[in-house]
Amino acid sequence: MDENRKKVIVTEILYWKQNKMLPEQYCDYLLALYTEGNQPVEQGKSKTKLAKYNMMPLLLIPVFVFLLYFTELSFDLQMGLSSIILLSGVAFTVYFFKKGMAFQISLVITALLLLLFSVELIVHFFPEGVFILYIVLLGNCLLWLLAGKKFKLMYFHLSGYVGMALIVISMFL
Repeated sequence: MDENRKKVIVTEILYWKQNKMLPEQYCDYLLALYTEGNQPVEQGKSKTKLAKYNMMPLLLIPVFVFLLYFTELSFDLQMGLSSIILLSGVAFTVYFFKKGMAFQISLVITALLLLLFSVELIVHFFPEGVFILYIVLLGNCLLWLLAGKKFKLMYFHLSGYVGMALIVISMFL
């Protein structure tokens, strides 16, 4: 077959694959067939665009901290808005995970937001309840361990174990 014709067919198949006009397996098969096993580099989204989307959850942290520590809103309003920000972090994580993008950044941010949110709640409702705070912190560390196990993320395992160790040490000092 003529090389020009093969090139046109391969670009069409890549277009179909990128726009999901055919199932990915069919496109892979056709690409392997027409390129004789030498599949070309796909023209997907640029790395800068993906990086931009992955960095969007980073904006949640300063907004969250500003909302909690630098505004004079009522506690109920602060917690309501903080809940929305926390749910946004969860939504980013689920979205990136389902799209097959790097979800780890948004997962770490969501874990940090959950930690700040839960500590703020406990400090408000139980100002003298240090034991309850320790339990909530241990719960966060346990969630980190579970997330590390589910997603096979070593830094979540490590954070969970180190956090638990530090909490247990601080309980007895």
